[in-house]
Amino acid sequence: MTMKIEDYALIGDCQTAALVARNGSIDWLCWPRFDSPACFAALLGNGEHGHWSIAPSGRIVATHRAYRPDTLILETEFETEQGAAKLIDFMPVRNGQANLVRIVAGLRGRVTMQMELVLRFDYGEAVPWVTRMPDGKGIRAIAGPCLTVLCSPVRLEGR
Repeated sequence: MTMKIEDYALIGDCQTAALVARNGSIDWLCWPRFDSPACFAALLGNGEHGHWSIAPSGRIVATHRAYRPDTLILETEFETEQGAAKLIDFMPVRNGQANLVRIVAGLRGRVTMQMELVLRFDYGEAVPWVTRMPDGKGIRAIAGPCLTVLCSPVRLEGR
């Protein structure tokens, strides 16, 4: 379900920007530049048009979010009955390639997190071919000239 526009925050790297929903989902991103076709376009349709969500798998009791002072580093704190975790989102200023960084940090207790990545290039029209990276620490998605790599220290499960 698409959220209200006021439920989104902006992160960017001076060449493009992403909209991050209060629920931990990136629902809009034109990559690698502002004038590129979107690879996450759930904002205009639904989750099948591309999004990347990271959030607790259980019931969320409260959500707090703010930017770090004088930055576009967004911190979203999720509180559950079992504990609290923080999602840190940012796009570093480029030094060659575009990067989108998402970090999960435990704050207290034990919070089970879940991630869902639905990449859909060309505003949700192109479904990429997804393969595991040879080192097993990520995935690679490709559709025509579009390529995205997700690196993660956590084992990813494709469905």
